[in-house]
Amino acid sequence: MPVNQASAGHLLRLIRTGEAVTRGELQHVTGLSRSTVGNRLDQLFAAGWLRDTAAGASTGGRPSARLEFNSSHAVVLAVDLETRHSRAAVLGLDGTLLADRSEPLLISDGPDRVLDTVASWFPSLLEKAGTDASRVCGIGLSVPGPVDWTTGQLVQPPIMPGWDQYPVPVRMQEAYARHVPSAGAPVPVLVDNDANLMAYAEQRLFYPDCSAFVLVKVSTGIGAGVVVDGEPYRGIDGGAGDIGHIRLHDRTEALCMCGSYGCLAAVASGRAIAEQLASAGIPTTSGSDVREHLAAGQPDAVRLAREAGQRVGEVLVTVVTLLNPGVLVLAGDLAGTPFLTGVRELLYQRAMPRTTAHLNVVTSRLGDQAALSGAAAMVVEHLYAPDRADTRLAALNGG
Repeated sequence: MPVNQASAGHLLRLIRTGEAVTRGELQHVTGLSRSTVGNRLDQLFAAGWLRDTAAGASTGGRPSARLEFNSSHAVVLAVDLETRHSRAAVLGLDGTLLADRSEPLLISDGPDRVLDTVASWFPSLLEKAGTDASRVCGIGLSVPGPVDWTTGQLVQPPIMPGWDQYPVPVRMQEAYARHVPSAGAPVPVLVDNDANLMAYAEQRLFYPDCSAFVLVKVSTGIGAGVVVDGEPYRGIDGGAGDIGHIRLHDRTEALCMCGSYGCLAAVASGRAIAEQLASAGIPTTSGSDVREHLAAGQPDAVRLAREAGQRVGEVLVTVVTLLNPGVLVLAGDLAGTPFLTGVRELLYQRAMPRTTAHLNVVTSRLGDQAALSGAAAMVVEHLYAPDRADTRLAALNGG
């Protein structure tokens, strides 16, 4: 049934999703008069959020101009914090990467140092992207730990000492203001778990019709991101998908970074394999080193990656049976052929055929850019959601 009332923010949603892209279509879908639609579109044009494009097909008379979201009117700063490296980037609202930077940075150095260091990269990134702070509409952070979405705070992250309950959004705003004094009013800062954001980006770009989607990241730790009906599923306080701390009963001697024994991450993560390779006399200090060994075809690394895939596959049998996803993406340092083979072996062997009949098990297509893309998309979807868009428009108009 057509909606009788629709605000400017709701009209923007219809345009962004392609449900209605001309003035006539907006009138038809919303039930609003021509003048009301025109007035609300005027608000969106004045804000720079809309633009006219080539006219649509004529049905007799002058063809209607098509409306589209103006993705060039602002930019997003995105940050991907990992255990030993961090990336930062400037992206357009359509996800286009305009400038990026990657540097070694230990997450264990603590939030104050890490956030200040990353913020110090922003001025040169904005200059490289050919833009300035006035066009930054928000900052998105991807972190390798559970995040309470309502507060942006991490909740007992096993591999991020000193970050538990730390006010990341506020401190990031403060660090940004110090290093980019021309920024003016504080910009919103959104924080989410890296696997959630990677899953969000991969699903939106490559599997938009998949209503149940899972991504598993295997690097220093192991985590999963779940997207249901186009929205990340985070659980009650951000703990959904933390499969790295599921206990394996036959490996109770393996000590995990969380302090427990027998966790999946203690035997099948990049960190675990790095320790096994180092013990065998093969110089390896991190999951990144394991990735390099795999790229070079190092036999022990290949064997251990396949075995790790089998252990992860054991756990994914339950995940897939519970969620019945259409796509399962493997990402992170170990996401290559040996690991993929190991996962598939156990998954198809132990799950019921009905569960995997329509399941596509693949590796990440975005690779190292997945978390950045997801962080930027998170910011855009948050800021241009109908109600929030209306609030921002009112502020722009002095209301």
